[in-house]
Amino acid sequence: MAKEKVYIFDTTLRDGEQVPGCKLDTKSKLSIAERLDEMGVDIIEAGFPVSSPGDFKSVVEISKLVKNAQVCGLTRAVKKDIDIAADSLKNAKYPRIHTGIGTSEYHIKHKFNSTEEKILERATSAVKYAKTKVNDIEFYAEDAGRTGNDFLAKICEEVIKVGATVLNIPDTTGYCLPDEYGEKIKYLKENVKGINKAIISCHCHNDLGLATANSISGVSSGARQIECTINGIGERAGNTSLEEVVMILRQHPSLKLQTSIKSKYLYSTSLMVSELMGIIVQPNKAVIGSNAFAHSSGIHQDGVIKNRETYEIIDPKDVGVDKSSIILTARSGRAALAYRAKNIGFELDKIQLDKVYNEFLKLADAKKEIYDDDIQKIVKAANIK
Repeated sequence: MAKEKVYIFDTTLRDGEQVPGCKLDTKSKLSIAERLDEMGVDIIEAGFPVSSPGDFKSVVEISKLVKNAQVCGLTRAVKKDIDIAADSLKNAKYPRIHTGIGTSEYHIKHKFNSTEEKILERATSAVKYAKTKVNDIEFYAEDAGRTGNDFLAKICEEVIKVGATVLNIPDTTGYCLPDEYGEKIKYLKENVKGINKAIISCHCHNDLGLATANSISGVSSGARQIECTINGIGERAGNTSLEEVVMILRQHPSLKLQTSIKSKYLYSTSLMVSELMGIIVQPNKAVIGSNAFAHSSGIHQDGVIKNRETYEIIDPKDVGVDKSSIILTARSGRAALAYRAKNIGFELDKIQLDKVYNEFLKLADAKKEIYDDDIQKIVKAANIK
């Protein structure tokens, strides 16, 4: 059975940039957009054009630059927003307007001081108006995670009628559990008339550490677009991590889902975004963290040296990392020391290894990590050539 495609919607340049202190200039945004396009991202959310002249300019320039991906501009359900977004996207080969409104009781009552009927009217009016500007319209139901399924289905059905091509179902506060989010997507698939005319999209936040799990649950239940960011950056605790969902779908063929992402670019793109935004990637970050393919435990090192797959489910080369790292510490065993020594030109027999290993442990107890020059000194001190 052929695998179905899941579209990757990257919002690093919009939602990701909302991290405090991470404002990017247009030049930096263009560099990231060019890489995302090269990497195979399907939709690039280039910004929120009405928010500032700088954001408007960035969307204009990204629209000119991007050759393959759709370029998307975010708006509120406001005509002025839509007009400015449409203007910023004039040069895009494949433009998309992303408009919407809050749909949960929290948003309707406390944010808008409104009613479901009025919110429904604003939503359909915005989509209908945006449709006069570009053909591809994505509607977001903000805080869908905490929106009742009946009202959510109703608003989705109505915006499809007036031209929405994508339905974004955001877990805006990161509240949902994976089974709850999956059930919400399933409910929409089964209860929205005309749902076959639109793609359902997952936009999950990581407040409880569930963004990736919720997104996978969403596509397992019928969604076919995931909205995500490089390194999982974004508001508060961040968004769904692009590199995580891409590799999960790749490593689990039983899901029968695939993306168009060229995974060999994942690590270098992570480094690019980290450097340009000034956000350090945590070492234990899945897939692209500096420790993702590093081994310091003796038992693990021995297994990886014998066969990488004993402790690694991803080949480092698949994400653009040269090779696994054997990190020498006081927890490392003889196999790891012999492996690292061989890499710098010392082939140690068992007797030599035992002698060197004892000295290695003494030094390892005094240092956090043993480097190649340390190994050379230990070996030479033992009169081994």
